[in-house]
Amino acid sequence: MKPAIEGGKPVREEFLVFGKPDIREEDIAEVADTLRSGWIGHGPKTERFEQMFAEYTGAKNAIAVNSCTAALYLSLGMLELGPEDEVITSPMTYPSTANVILHHGAKVRFADVDERSGNIDPVNVQEQITTKTRAVIPVHLHGYPVDMEAILYLAEYASIAVIVDAAHAIEARYMDKHVGVLGDAACFSFYATKNITTADGGMIATNRDDWAKRFKLLRMHGITRTAWNRFREKGFKFYDTVAPGYKLNLTDLQSAMAIHQMERIEDSWKRRTEVWKAYDAALSQMKGIETPPEPGEGRHARHLYPVRLELEKLSITRDEFLEALKAEGIGAGIHFISLHLHSFYKNTFGFKPDDFPVAARISQRTLSLPLSPALTDKDVEDVINAVGKLLSYYAR
Repeated sequence: MKPAIEGGKPVREEFLVFGKPDIREEDIAEVADTLRSGWIGHGPKTERFEQMFAEYTGAKNAIAVNSCTAALYLSLGMLELGPEDEVITSPMTYPSTANVILHHGAKVRFADVDERSGNIDPVNVQEQITTKTRAVIPVHLHGYPVDMEAILYLAEYASIAVIVDAAHAIEARYMDKHVGVLGDAACFSFYATKNITTADGGMIATNRDDWAKRFKLLRMHGITRTAWNRFREKGFKFYDTVAPGYKLNLTDLQSAMAIHQMERIEDSWKRRTEVWKAYDAALSQMKGIETPPEPGEGRHARHLYPVRLELEKLSITRDEFLEALKAEGIGAGIHFISLHLHSFYKNTFGFKPDDFPVAARISQRTLSLPLSPALTDKDVEDVINAVGKLLSYYAR
């Protein structure tokens, strides 16, 4: 059957948007209630969201901020990094993971990734540790939990901090623990495409009370009382600035979106698992494509469903396949192009593709298919049919 991009009939007429959030009437009603309350900034609903998140992860503290980038920045800030310091992370991630290291004036050291999961390889992390290493930032790519036992062992041996990029991993567990309690701090994202969304936002989960206290201070200009605390307390109390902080807080208007999503988080995860298994069952029978692996220990967050094209069996590149899928009415994404292949990192630090060969190889052949609790069975069927149609037509 001829693909739509070649002049054929598309699988579906209505475009299936990749990463469309699952916003329901109860979420809209909660936002409307916030608007009517007269308090839309940081306040009671943000505090409620923080409490729900702490209870879900098992972390002692959950501190809401305006992005996962802000969470990473504040977490690294606890180390007081300088130009002689180094932080190890994965090149298979969003730019913010590495950018925040540079924002603190430190040096980025990439470690190559595991071929199977795409996660940072502890063996390569060990090779990158030097006397200048201050921290490692493992990334739970796509929601697949990193081998945290190995990472924590290396960190303890080298006396370095572990700041976890858990942007994809709200529901992920490593062995019997939620990823939010592993390491000094874990940073989560509530961007529009994430499993929980506040349009944009983030959270820091930590068992370190001293860090949590500092995070709460710095996210709001370094002042001793937020507006909510000043006006709800008996008698007005002026604030004092005790540190040069930032404007990184989350608002109640945003937090209101998350409250009911948190209540249905496990049901949403179960639906994404159903979609995942439907993809697995169908795509694993097709030639020219590899389905994503399951973790040996713990639980996958099911944030993204990344497939790898066996390009040697196809007469089409990954980017061309992506465009062909769009022509069939199916939105898809790329997560990610290894950072050492991006212009800034390549030109600034002189990275070459072979410096991190596994990450480079994965970058050439991976794309993400739609995965959401909002997908209907017909949507899932359309995705499978579109992928099968293209694999068959472009088979060598």
